[in-house]
Amino acid sequence: MALAVAFITLALTTAAVRTSPPDTAAKKPIITVYKDPGCGCCKSWIEHLIKHGYRVDVKDTPDMTEIERTLGVPTALTACHTALVNGYLIEGHVPAADIDRLLAQKPRVAGLAVPGMPAGSPGMEDAGTQRYQVLTFDKSGKTTVFASH
Repeated sequence: MALAVAFITLALTTAAVRTSPPDTAAKKPIITVYKDPGCGCCKSWIEHLIKHGYRVDVKDTPDMTEIERTLGVPTALTACHTALVNGYLIEGHVPAADIDRLLAQKPRVAGLAVPGMPAGSPGMEDAGTQRYQVLTFDKSGKTTVFASH
């Protein structure tokens, strides 16, 4: 009898372990990324986004300057790729965690930017490390520090 109880207990425990928790995590939005077709660090940044749960729609374009101008990225903030997500611009090597925070907080800004290509930022890990800032920017080009890494 004790063996039967132990077996039933084991079976119920195993069944409980196999039951997956309900999927309560909301799916992350699609990020549309505009990049030069030959840029390797852009590809690495896209891999970073995918690793952190984003779905990515890649648009290869040889004229990033025109894309940045058309979308309204301030010249002083430009980098090698530009993305759009839920109405926000994402310029450069912005970490996925900062995009998550932007989308959760929904500040009244045009977007986030990591100007240039700082070593150690997502997609630039092979270039060493340096401190860098993620900036918010508005349509007039005014910036504030959103995060420091």
